[in-house]
Amino acid sequence: MSRRMVTTLAALAFAAAACGAPPGSPATTTPTTTAPSASAPAAPIKVPDVSGMNHQDAQDAMQRAGLYNLREVDGTGQGRALVIDRNWRQTGQDPAPGTEVPPDAVITLTAVKYTDR
Repeated sequence: MSRRMVTTLAALAFAAAACGAPPGSPATTTPTTTAPSASAPAAPIKVPDVSGMNHQDAQDAMQRAGLYNLREVDGTGQGRALVIDRNWRQTGQDPAPGTEVPPDAVITLTAVKYTDR
């Protein structure tokens, strides 16, 4: 087999593969349609009460309830980042405990450091 013939065969095989048909088989297409999904809205989740809890434990409680969109706020107003969660204590939350919210609701957890006065 000549080098030119090998190159031509390789090019034809590549072109056929690029078109989705294996070499030597007729090209076929199957139309596909997808039905719009009629997913039911997610069930609301009752916000747990994390008042006074260690911040890490409060996050864990929210996640166990199915709430993952958590926002952390420094309760002193200094804008500090809550870097080591175990060093902080919960002083507030929004929405209030017992409120029913969708699973993607933003939950704001307000905390202060244990060393804050």
